[in-house]
Amino acid sequence: MARSSSGIVAGLTAAALAVVGFLAYQASANVPDNLGKPDASATPKAAASKAPRDKKNPAALPARSGTGERVVYSTDDDRVWLVEASGKVRRTFKVTPGTVDPAPGTYGVTTRAGSITGSDGVRIEHLVRFTLVGGVAIGFSAAVDGSTTAPDPEKKLGGIRTSRADADALWEFATVGEKIVVIK
Repeated sequence: MARSSSGIVAGLTAAALAVVGFLAYQASANVPDNLGKPDASATPKAAASKAPRDKKNPAALPARSGTGERVVYSTDDDRVWLVEASGKVRRTFKVTPGTVDPAPGTYGVTTRAGSITGSDGVRIEHLVRFTLVGGVAIGFSAAVDGSTTAPDPEKKLGGIRTSRADADALWEFATVGEKIVVIK
């Protein structure tokens, strides 16, 4: 007896959907509950105060900015530090923040994208996202054209722009799960 091709296609489609559904469930079941969210163990009062700075060297890594390998981002200083596990600063650089800042706390890199169009319409590369604030994705990136102009203050934008060279260094350093410490 011959079967109709539409019955075979329907059966294969149903099987494929079942497999995709199962794999999606497995993926969601293995994502840490706190990925992309502030560290619940951080005390709000301590996180909200400005970390002490070295007055002789303003680019020095601020005290109380975490331990171990991490990316430190200061919303007050518009500066990033890439910190090795030993505590040695591998690189530090200035950034141009978006119009929406993340709250002080500890996050983890949630996703990365090699090259996309940013929410401001600018083509960007080496996007490293680490949280959402009111539905706005927050992450580091570089404009492909190399610009680091300030964003439109009328729009809610979470892109923290870096130079292309700094974005390259951040891309190599901050893989999914890497710790991001946001300080004032």
